[in-house]
Amino acid sequence: MEASTNPAREADAIEKMVTLKDGKSVTIRRMRPDDVELSYPFFCALPPEDRVSLRTDVSKRNLVERRTTELNPERKERVVVVSGDEIVGDGTLELQGHGWGDNVAEVRLIVARPWQRLGLGTVIARELFHLASRRRVDRVVARLMRPQEGAHRIMRRLGFHEEFLIPEHVRDQDGDWQDLIIMRCPLDQLWRDIEYELTTGDFQRHR
Repeated sequence: MEASTNPAREADAIEKMVTLKDGKSVTIRRMRPDDVELSYPFFCALPPEDRVSLRTDVSKRNLVERRTTELNPERKERVVVVSGDEIVGDGTLELQGHGWGDNVAEVRLIVARPWQRLGLGTVIARELFHLASRRRVDRVVARLMRPQEGAHRIMRRLGFHEEFLIPEHVRDQDGDWQDLIIMRCPLDQLWRDIEYELTTGDFQRHR
C-alpha cells in the first residue's frame, strides 16, 4: 500500500518529548479539538501586557474554543507544548494564500512567562519550520506589534529581519492603535540558525 502524503495525517503523528535547558521535559504535539480545557487556562494566565497584543480576545472562552475546534490543517497548523496537564507554549503556522502567496507562511508563537528563557520558543519555532518545509514554503514572515518585545527577541535570534514598519496600522485588544512590524526570513536560513541554537544549547530531543 502506498504511504499517505495527506498533510493532516502527517501532522497528526507529531508528538515529541524535549528536555529543556533547565532539565524540564515537555511534549510538543499538534493541537487537538479538546485542548480548549488546557488552552483557556493557558491564555488566561498570560499577563495583561501579553494578552493585549494577541489577535483574539483570549479572555472569552468561546473564542478560544473556536480556535481549538475549527482546525484547518490544509491552511493552518497549530502546535502546543504540554507539561503534565497544562499547556505552556502555543504556535501557529498559517499559509498566506493562493497564487503569489503559495510559498509564504506566517508564524506565531507564545510562551508562558514562567517558561520563557528556557529555549522553548526555539523548540516551537523548529517544529513550525519543519511543518513549513513539508508544505514547500520558501519564506516565513512574522507580524508583530511594536510592544511585543519578547517575540521580537525570539524572531531576531532565529534569523528574522525587520522588513517593514507600518505606523499605527492595527488595534490591540484595548483598542489602541499600534505600529505593525513585519519580519521575514528565508526558510533555509532559518534552518541553519535554529539548528545552531539547538546544537549549542542543552536540548535533548526524543521521538
